[in-house]
Amino acid sequence: SPPLKVNAYDDDWSKQWFGAGIFNEDAENEPVNIVKKLEKKKLLSQVEKAGLLSRAESAGISLSQIEKLGLLSKAEDLGLLSLAENFASSSPAALASLCLPLLVAAIATIVFVPDDSTVLVVTQNVVASFFAVGAGGLFVSSIILSALQEE
Repeated sequence: SPPLKVNAYDDDWSKQWFGAGIFNEDAENEPVNIVKKLEKKKLLSQVEKAGLLSRAESAGISLSQIEKLGLLSKAEDLGLLSLAENFASSSPAALASLCLPLLVAAIATIVFVPDDSTVLVVTQNVVASFFAVGAGGLFVSSIILSALQEE
């Protein structure tokens, strides 16, 4: 079913030449509980069946090593959990839309940075690769997030 429309009254509204009216019409968005979605999709069972933890341990990454390095407390201090929560509740379409400016920036870097010297060519490739990898990461993230948020 399509999302319901909600009319919200804006107390601080004043008449202007531009902007929304006194009543703002917004689409009702349900909060997405990613933990329940992951549980419904049986992510932990899939990780277990794929043997990802044993592969990580054979690559030298174990839970005790993560504990020794203090990575969990560093993630807490940096606010990565709230960042992940904000990411999980964001719109996949917005993430996919952010890909386009990054791709344009990558192409613009290749087109507008001259190829006069080796340093400029290396700089051109590094910057363009940075933008292209960022765009690809955002696109893949939007696909994953869309799959997690679907019903």
